Amino acid sequence: MRRAAAALAIASQAGAWAQAPATAEPQRIEIKGGTDTDTEQRRREPVAKTIVGREELDKYGDVSVTDVLKRQPGVNLSGGNPRLRGLGAGYTLILVNGEPAPPGFSLENLPPSQVERIEITKGPTAEHSTQAVAGTINIILRAAPRQRQRELNLRTGWQAYKPLAGLNAMWADRVGDLSFSLPFSAFQWAGDADYRNERVTRDTAGAPQHLLALGHDRWWGGGVNVGPRLNWKLGENGTLEWQTFAHRNEYNTDGRSFTQVLAGSTPTSVDDTTAVRGRWQQLRTGLNWVQRFDEGRRLDARVGLQGSGGNNRIVNLGRDGQGTQTIDRNSWNENSEQARTAAGKFTLPVGEAHTVVAGWDLEFKQRREVRAVIENGQPLLKDFEAEPFHARIRRQAGFVQDEWAISPQWSTYLGLRMETIAVRSASRVDDLASRSEVVSPLFHLNYRPDPKRRDLVRGSLTRAYKAPELSSLLARPSLNTSYPTDTTNPESGPDRVGNPGLRPELSTNLDLAFERYFAGNGVLSVGVFHRRVSGLVRNAVTLERPVWATADRWVSRPVNLAGARSTGYEIELKGPARDLLPAWGLPPELSLRASFSRYRSSVDGIPGPDNRLEQQQPWQLAAGLDHRVTASPLGFGANLSYTPAYTTQQTVAQTQTQGRVRGVDAYASWTFSRESVARLSLNNVSPLDSVSATRTVEAGGFELASLNERQNRMSLNLSLSLKL
Repeated sequence: MRRAAAALAIASQAGAWAQAPATAEPQRIEIKGGTDTDTEQRRREPVAKTIVGREELDKYGDVSVTDVLKRQPGVNLSGGNPRLRGLGAGYTLILVNGEPAPPGFSLENLPPSQVERIEITKGPTAEHSTQAVAGTINIILRAAPRQRQRELNLRTGWQAYKPLAGLNAMWADRVGDLSFSLPFSAFQWAGDADYRNERVTRDTAGAPQHLLALGHDRWWGGGVNVGPRLNWKLGENGTLEWQTFAHRNEYNTDGRSFTQVLAGSTPTSVDDTTAVRGRWQQLRTGLNWVQRFDEGRRLDARVGLQGSGGNNRIVNLGRDGQGTQTIDRNSWNENSEQARTAAGKFTLPVGEAHTVVAGWDLEFKQRREVRAVIENGQPLLKDFEAEPFHARIRRQAGFVQDEWAISPQWSTYLGLRMETIAVRSASRVDDLASRSEVVSPLFHLNYRPDPKRRDLVRGSLTRAYKAPELSSLLARPSLNTSYPTDTTNPESGPDRVGNPGLRPELSTNLDLAFERYFAGNGVLSVGVFHRRVSGLVRNAVTLERPVWATADRWVSRPVNLAGARSTGYEIELKGPARDLLPAWGLPPELSLRASFSRYRSSVDGIPGPDNRLEQQQPWQLAAGLDHRVTASPLGFGANLSYTPAYTTQQTVAQTQTQGRVRGVDAYASWTFSRESVARLSLNNVSPLDSVSATRTVEAGGFELASLNERQNRMSLNLSLSLKL
């Protein structure tokens, strides 16, 4: 009976269709899909990660990627280089499209318009190098789109003492199975600063000396970036992508200082000028092949070539109090680096719960460098100057990982990466053979207290490392040119030399975090971390008779110490104000963000209480807002960051103090239409001067000291963005 009723119903429906007018239009069904927000992508990641997408990259009218990064929680800048969790140079891994950035590459010269997204990971992962004690910052360049895009951004502004201009452009389209994009940018920068340097030291005869130097520096430069990208669709399941990124910049600095003698003898020169002229360029190109197979299997493979290099020349001229030239020093350096890379991974779903990935990562680099310092017509280091240096670096890695969905509440990420770095260098005066091998187990765990909600508890236990830099391994000296090699320099102004016996620093990392996700794209994150480092590298200063001198010299060289620990917590809150503070009745167009980070560290063998890791501030605060005025084309926002002054006990005898840092940025935008937006931004509003000091107590009790103060300035930028 049921089958008969079903057949009758079908026949009745067919009759209704047959009676419908022939001209009746078929029903139209629309399926609309949207792209996940940055916050939603963050929640779905198997490891703790902050994602900065196109919306935020476009919002503020930033000039460089570093302007974007300084707003992110747990990120601070030192010399234009981003660092995570207050840890110093080398502890943060900087990647461009998943590959390590080459030496000399600066994110200050990369505009946000060429970036698709930024991924900030606080713990290492198997897919990327585990040279990430503090974490990883991965810059993903813009991909070839699926539809036509034509964008133009014109920028002008004022920095320090001169007007500047810039241009960012993007042309992208799709023709059949081929899509392409051609981003281009041209940029300029400039700056100047007055500075004051007061130091208590020793003269060339070893007698106490008290000097005050007042000076002024002016710097300027510019460059271009271009990053063509082609994407071919190979049937239904494959793609082949070619991407190239080329960069070139030139930089210049002119400076002059006058020295006053407050006590002691008069130095050789009291009127000093400096001129720096240099350039740096890079070309990276590669192919990426992706092939998808049945049942979710996938192969990603890529090969690449890279070349980079540059040169610089520094001219120092010094005059005595009567205007007679006493110093004519010329320093020059030329370097080049070529690299070949090959990497890939195979993804294999295993049942419904596991996704296993196995891969490889190979890199072969060659670096060549020539340098010389000629003072008053004579080589400063006769046996070392103009001697070519050649190094070969081989990095090999293999990894495997398993993303396991244990239950609706539990998921985990298990990984293992084995990485080897071998360095060989040769010159007439310096040979080096170094090899380091690190095995990094990785464990990340996610827990959802309520599977129906989006809150997460994350935890990870990982192993990371920091390999010695090439310059730290080479036994090639760099002299303190204020003291001739036939005299003894002060302990606070040593010569510097590398240490071929350096070993990698190893770090065991523990991270815990709670993430609450609000309905309106807001997030609250509270995290704690602990790092235990063994083989910590610090500079040790000793008095010795080196081969390059005829007198005893204080020499600084890096050595592996016993160990160190770093612990801290980080709090982040951001999202629409009405979701974060529902009882306050705030407008829906207002977005808020705030973060606070607290850090503590200690180094074995160095007395406290300030025996912290170098350059790790005790805490950092950041806050900001963005507001779109209702029924108006006006939008505006501001950001504040603050780091307090702190002191670091570097050795038993030496301390270093860093002054407080405050940053205030503001912007306003005017939207003429969906295709055109004007932005005005002010960076470093009401800046504080940079202050640093060092103090060294000699064995006899005499105190050497130096105090440096440098002026900072505000910059202004006006940009017009057009979609053509």
